[in-house]
Amino acid sequence: MTFVLGLTGSIGMGKSTTAQLFVQRGVPLHDADAAVHRLHRGRAAAPIEAAFPGTVIDGAVDRARLGAAVLGKPEALRRLEAIIHPLVREEEEAFLARCHREGAGLAVLDVPLLLETGGEARCDAVLVVTAPAEVQRQRVLARPGMTPEKLNAILSRQMPDAQKRRRAHFLVDTSRGLVAAERQVGSILMALAGRPGRGAQARP
Repeated sequence: MTFVLGLTGSIGMGKSTTAQLFVQRGVPLHDADAAVHRLHRGRAAAPIEAAFPGTVIDGAVDRARLGAAVLGKPEALRRLEAIIHPLVREEEEAFLARCHREGAGLAVLDVPLLLETGGEARCDAVLVVTAPAEVQRQRVLARPGMTPEKLNAILSRQMPDAQKRRRAHFLVDTSRGLVAAERQVGSILMALAGRPGRGAQARP
């Protein structure tokens, strides 16, 4: 059975870069954020427009309008999650089924809020991408349009990095540069080589 590795990390930790290191090594990867973007241009558009009128333009969700419709509104955010999360889960299950059929030894689920949503139950192990808080803050505040207030709001919705690290089976520290991250990913792949997963039936 395919071994399923959950990949997660808070904003600015280097999760996307680390995910690509697995892809470059030929490991199949499901990107939850990319799935959301696809769904916004496809089958999620109609139910989102029905729930949040005026948020879909030319058949695709306008992320700025949708963000304004749910920002600071917990009930609206829950309604949005009730629409999008089941669709993303369907895509994830189809991805894992394909990996099982094709005999992949390892598959990676790239999920930003993996631990916050209990997603580790669907994985055989969890990898947390991390970096010191000051490095994280410098990276995020360098992004266009980012402010300290926005960063604090994002971090308030994410599990603290220290808590994530305590729940991880593997860590990749991206503060030491790309070459060091590549070595860490290589070590993880060596540790997992030939290790069987529990299989889809064992996961909730």
